[in-house]
Amino acid sequence: MTSRRKLLLGASVLAAAGSLMPGFAMAAEGMADFLFVQTADAMSFDKATSKLTLHDIGGSTLFFSDRPERIAGNMKTAAFIPFWSKGKDSFLSDPPNADLSILEGNELKQVVVVLENPELSGNDLTYSVKVVSGEVPEKGSDVSVFIDIIGMPLTPVSYAAVARRTYRRAVLY
Repeated sequence: MTSRRKLLLGASVLAAAGSLMPGFAMAAEGMADFLFVQTADAMSFDKATSKLTLHDIGGSTLFFSDRPERIAGNMKTAAFIPFWSKGKDSFLSDPPNADLSILEGNELKQVVVVLENPELSGNDLTYSVKVVSGEVPEKGSDVSVFIDIIGMPLTPVSYAAVARRTYRRAVLY
């Protein structure tokens, strides 16, 4: 009974907030295009299997959206892997392009690839890749991967999480 009351109270607070601040309701329902950045200390590429392994990958994957939303943040890299799950807007149905930037001394190597089938094992993240442009070196260091957009609710972590946070904030404040 207590949780039902809290839910009704939260719903009424959210409804009031939506009527007082029209953008509030729109933001909860809106979509944004998010780009992602991953960094790693090193990389290796097995040309025979087209497997790219990012060694000592950062524990966080940066995300950001373009204007007008201007949302930025980071998420655990392990939470990024499920973006390849099933669904019409998933990376599984439409794998993302990525710019693989490798800094070797004063030389920057850039390769455009399509990322598929991510596998996280400890601090190593392996992708199957299809090379679009350039040549992936066998080894490299100081790696950044700039991953193409995915259209998602205004949070790339999960729409349900935003709803829960919004509910808690509305109830708490």
